[in-house]
Amino acid sequence: MFRDMRRKNQALSHEDCARILREERRGALSVIGDMGYPYAIPLNFYYDEAEETIYFHCAREGHKIDALKADGKACFTVWDGGTQEEGDWWQHVESVVAFCRAELVPVEEEARVLEKLRLLGAKYFPTKEKLEQEIADFAGRVQLVALHIEHLTGKHIREK
Repeated sequence: MFRDMRRKNQALSHEDCARILREERRGALSVIGDMGYPYAIPLNFYYDEAEETIYFHCAREGHKIDALKADGKACFTVWDGGTQEEGDWWQHVESVVAFCRAELVPVEEEARVLEKLRLLGAKYFPTKEKLEQEIADFAGRVQLVALHIEHLTGKHIREK
């Protein structure tokens, strides 16, 4: 169903893909947008390794939501900041591409929504107090989205 990686010698292990999804702070969500055009948007996310699911939140209406309602297939790409070996001018970069099915988590599943918002927020907020204040102020207005991973690949490239 999904293509094999062409450059298998550059493939990352599943464990390395999971590490990148856990540690990196931003990724790009790609969906089929208006008039069939691709639409990619950077966003913050949380990776639930046990569920093999990526979570993010957004407004309850807009381009992302419309696209996901029209076709729940999505691609999520994450890459690290790269490293450079001494004496080299090129970067070594690791990236992950996740092919997913999106689920708009029902707002009625309040316990699940709040749990995932807390896990997501813990990755970004400096204190639990600031996170809890943000949740109190905005949780009732956001849409939680779950990207259930169907296929995951990772790659180490040398930008030379």
